[in-house]
Amino acid sequence: MSIPNSHRVVVCRGGDRIALEERRLALPQAGELLLRLRVAGLCGTDLFKLETGSAPAGTVLGHELVGEIACVGEGVEAFRVGDRVAVAHHVACGQCALCRRGAVTMCEAFKENLLAPGGFAEHVLVKARATALAARTLPTDLADEVAVFMEPAACVLRGICKAGVEADGIAAVQGAGGMGLLHVLVLKALHPHLRTLVIEPLEARRRLARALGADAAAAPGSEADERLMEMSNGLGADAVFDTVGGGAALDSALALTRRAGTVVLFAHAPEGERAGFELNALFKHERRVLGSYSGGLEEQARVFAMMTEGMLDPTPLISHRLPLEDFATGVDIARRGEALKILFTP
Repeated sequence: MSIPNSHRVVVCRGGDRIALEERRLALPQAGELLLRLRVAGLCGTDLFKLETGSAPAGTVLGHELVGEIACVGEGVEAFRVGDRVAVAHHVACGQCALCRRGAVTMCEAFKENLLAPGGFAEHVLVKARATALAARTLPTDLADEVAVFMEPAACVLRGICKAGVEADGIAAVQGAGGMGLLHVLVLKALHPHLRTLVIEPLEARRRLARALGADAAAAPGSEADERLMEMSNGLGADAVFDTVGGGAALDSALALTRRAGTVVLFAHAPEGERAGFELNALFKHERRVLGSYSGGLEEQARVFAMMTEGMLDPTPLISHRLPLEDFATGVDIARRGEALKILFTP
């Protein structure tokens, strides 16, 4: 497999500006892999960084990807040229105090991006720690478009596990965008008999939520309240997963939980926004509010197994497939709220 001297990448230009740029292609060093991109997914975090201008100029975003190995670095024995690989961009050290306490996504080493320059590039260099711990060869019967969801589905799984949802319980998901619907799919893959309510203002997305396995879908407000009370015999949800973000969404999520229920925050709030709920609604009813924004190696391995075993297939969430050169078009589609999951190919 020939290796070019340069390749095209999607570069942040500062603020929300992006451009396609030609860059020199670096070869893998000891312990590393060089992937030729097959498919990369646009994540809500990518969109958030573009909208807020928080990505420094020169950054290449993208961390949900499947690639084909173009070259292996010295000492790499578990992979060979031509293998299809799914890999995540963050890997904890596994040794610090946070890792030892199970808070792997808070580890300082976890913050390092181990994909260079980033997923929205024709080639991606996988650093040694990710090669050794996070890269997984795809079996022949696992499609790229399934495996590309490994990282986001692992993020969802971590929040579900932290919430402690029981197999016969009731869960509510606020928001039926791509991540909200991915919550539905992962919840149902884990607990087929779990009853789920999706809360979403758009009727078309409510219909899709039902088609993907949600037991009920309702508009926010009184309709959602009434439907949840019917499903739970007046108790409320064991857990509410908020994929919308912000203080108002937190208020409504708390109101939907049963006593001793849990709210999982799985979305960015506007910068600087503060919560304003009544403290006694949390204290006297022993509710929990917890954040869960990413997934670690354990969740990635579990999700990958669910995919290879046919338990989890997120491909119905794919709304658009675009070439990398049309990245700006994809971002515009996502900003208008017209997409669930956008995938880019070289």
